[in-house]
Amino acid sequence: MSERTDGYVELFFGELPHDRETLRAKERVQTALAEKENSLSFEEIAETYSGIDRLATLGGFSVQEARDWRSGSGVLDLSTTRRKIKKRRRIYVAIAALAAISVTELSRGIYRAVLGETASIYCFILSVLSFAGAFFACMQMRPNFSPPQARYDAASFEYLRTLSDKYVKRTVHLIARFFFLFALFLMSEWKFRYMGHSKVVESAKHFADRFPLVAVALFFLVLDVLLVREVQGRAPLPKGEKIPLHLSLLVLSSAIFWMTAAILVYYFGEGTFSISSVVYFALFAVYNGTLRKRVTHRNFVLERKRVVGTAAVVTLVAAFSFMNRDTWYLQPYINSVVAVPHGEVGIAYDEESGVYTLTMTKDSFKILHLTDIHLGGSLLSREKDLLALRACYAEIEYAQPDFVIVTGDLCYPVGISSFSFNNSAPVQQFAAFMRNVGIPWAFTYGNHDTENIASMQGEALGEVFKALSYKTSGTLLYPYVQPSVTGRNNQLIEVRNADGSLNTALFLLDSNAYSGEGINQYDYIHDDQVDWYESEVRRLQEEEGGHISSLVFIHIPLQEYRTAYELYLEGSDRVTYYFGENNETLRDTVCCSEHPSALFDRITELGSTTGVFCGHDHYNNLSVEYRGVRLTYGMSIDYLVMPGIAEDTAQRGAEIITLNGDSSWDVWQIPLVSIE
Repeated sequence: MSERTDGYVELFFGELPHDRETLRAKERVQTALAEKENSLSFEEIAETYSGIDRLATLGGFSVQEARDWRSGSGVLDLSTTRRKIKKRRRIYVAIAALAAISVTELSRGIYRAVLGETASIYCFILSVLSFAGAFFACMQMRPNFSPPQARYDAASFEYLRTLSDKYVKRTVHLIARFFFLFALFLMSEWKFRYMGHSKVVESAKHFADRFPLVAVALFFLVLDVLLVREVQGRAPLPKGEKIPLHLSLLVLSSAIFWMTAAILVYYFGEGTFSISSVVYFALFAVYNGTLRKRVTHRNFVLERKRVVGTAAVVTLVAAFSFMNRDTWYLQPYINSVVAVPHGEVGIAYDEESGVYTLTMTKDSFKILHLTDIHLGGSLLSREKDLLALRACYAEIEYAQPDFVIVTGDLCYPVGISSFSFNNSAPVQQFAAFMRNVGIPWAFTYGNHDTENIASMQGEALGEVFKALSYKTSGTLLYPYVQPSVTGRNNQLIEVRNADGSLNTALFLLDSNAYSGEGINQYDYIHDDQVDWYESEVRRLQEEEGGHISSLVFIHIPLQEYRTAYELYLEGSDRVTYYFGENNETLRDTVCCSEHPSALFDRITELGSTTGVFCGHDHYNNLSVEYRGVRLTYGMSIDYLVMPGIAEDTAQRGAEIITLNGDSSWDVWQIPLVSIE
């Protein structure tokens, strides 16, 4: 039958109430009319069978039956149909949830039984009760979903047909995802055991921790199967009788496919699983484009909202993937960097304590303090990244220090401004830059170095720094052994005189990142870090036989920076001004944690540390003394993060800290504008 003639029949039957009788009549009329096409033209067919009565007669029905088809009695409208479907959907959600709970509690019960816990019996009981509830509800829903005489108007019928297509397509996709996820789950279990976790308890815990993912997939699969059954039971939709067979064959073929894949993985290795996954989804794609049209009215529907939504998701995923990539746009400049002349420094590392020792070869020791370099690491941040590295090189070349300390925020993997979430490549490039410069350096973490959205978190990034550290680069003094306290890196570096006596102890403490109590609520130096600081000071005092001198380097300022600044503004004689000013305006003038740290009080009690250096606030470079301790902000390097900061110049620079032979020290600023 031609599409033209088929449309002609639909023209008359499309507006009739839809039930089993009218749909059966429509099929008979279409068959009869198809036979007439062999002897009559379309124009002759339209003239001869110009109404529903004549079409009914052609199909072998009486005129009275045609009138009955047009009757409006017992017809369900669109709003009524939607309401009924919505009500039943709630019940199906409950059934699917009970099924998911049943298998989840079963996995928990197995795990607890392996542990020997008596509570496992309660998990098994809950599993059985959940399954029984789901089974009982299904039995209650099993009778006819609607009486045989149920009739639908054209809008209702189209709504049911659209829902059928939607749920069938979704069920097909969920079958594919469920079996893939289940296979991935079993693969994970096998790999866990294969990697040497042979203890039954370990395997049971691994199983219990990951099985809820399968349960979630099962929930959605059961829900959609029930919804397909609901829609198909409400109306005699065309092709509906083929749906159970198709779904059953998909389930069976998926099970056979993954059993075969499991055998291949066992004999040919883990790589076979990836190949099997590609083949599996390719086969489903072929099915969607060919056989699926036998159980759907419209196999592919171009929906503007879905296309836009899918495009947006794909764009976001692609952008996120791109912004997580390692990029090396700075490498040509880094490769051109030449070593900066500096004094020879003896470097030793204690494998047990993780302490580096720097031995002075002359009467003084120069430390260059850099902070907030903020390398973006993307193509769009390349120009500003180059400016930042050139500023660092200018400061190093001018000062020719013996040692460099960076107080945090080497990179900015936030996406905003940097257009990158990658923090691996920028720190590797800075390490390569410093290796070419040839001067030993160390750093504290800043709040931006391991953002939650960054490609690497603290532990993983720490392994990168270990790979780049002294044994490899000869310049980065990153400890291979960390103290067991809060933070990503807490470090002690001893600077000793030529005779071996301690000149100054340098404490690099992690001020951590965010407290997790709100947006940009900064963390603080925790009590266990303070206790570690005290224990190291007392150990050195005991070894040296008396008072020792030390300096502390952090990223986020202590609350005492704010207190000292407020006293300075008041003109109080409790603070002594040395240089600089605070011009931060974007948030607070002093952006410190709202959690008080015990560090400053401990510093004043011990009397060892006479100076604290920090970064974080890019426009602050004030240096004052408060309660006998010099509190100094470092001049920032940042060209990227703060709005408009690339054009500002007064705040950019560094400080040179000179350790004298008698353990006293001096510090002065090196504004970048003064040396360019």
